[in-house]
Amino acid sequence: MSTTSLKLPEDVKELAVAAAERLGITPHAFMVEAIRIAVANAEKRAQFVASAVAAREATVVSGNGYAAEEVHAYARARAKGQSATKPKAKSWRG
Repeated sequence: MSTTSLKLPEDVKELAVAAAERLGITPHAFMVEAIRIAVANAEKRAQFVASAVAAREATVVSGNGYAAEEVHAYARARAKGQSATKPKAKSWRG
């Protein structure tokens, strides 16, 4: 395991130490887990953005999309536990 020096503002260090104490772990373990969680979240966000970019590109290429009001009505019905017909993709190109 490599060693890395991390300079923290005093207030952040105090918060981390207090949180670690409440959890019954060392400040080091708390910071390692916090970094692990931050990395996982950054990876999830990058995957989400990549998926959104790919979806946009597919929409531009196909020229098809969904009317917002139809999607919202569908989502509202499903949220209420009602059956609903999925909206149909339509060309948005004139």
